[in-house]
Amino acid sequence: MARRSGSSGERTAQDLRRAALELFATHGYAAVSMRQIASAVGVQAGALYLYTPDKQSLLADIMVEHMEDLLAAWAAWPKPGGGPEAMFEAFVRFHIRLHLERGAEVFISYMELRSLAPENFARIETLRRSYEAVLSDILVAGRGAGVFRLADPKLATFALIAMLTGVNTWYR
Repeated sequence: MARRSGSSGERTAQDLRRAALELFATHGYAAVSMRQIASAVGVQAGALYLYTPDKQSLLADIMVEHMEDLLAAWAAWPKPGGGPEAMFEAFVRFHIRLHLERGAEVFISYMELRSLAPENFARIETLRRSYEAVLSDILVAGRGAGVFRLADPKLATFALIAMLTGVNTWYR
């Protein structure tokens, strides 16, 4: 397979990530080979190793990018005045909107944790804890202000994120 006309290294790298994302989301990480990704991109399998050391690194990079984008998007999201209730509503709207826009990334980030090597899992887990802390801080502030009644903010955080992320599976 020759280099595609008009291709560039940067565009090939983007195509590689996009193809891997789609294939991982459709077939699962374990069922996808580097050869399949190369075919989807239109390059020889060996060329992929110019852009990523291996399939594990590719998965981890996709997941890290998703979590970093999520945290950056929240940091840039307009924050309302009005206390914990308004912040909670803003977080819910943010989470659902961003997750609906990035269904494949969300699916991979939740379903393929099991496929990560321990060091990559630790990286993702650190980013996930940072995101969970956003909601947890809102809940703790609401409890302190007397507007939320909850016994265990950490458990409530996990439950709420699971419920909010679940919207992806039923909403069309």
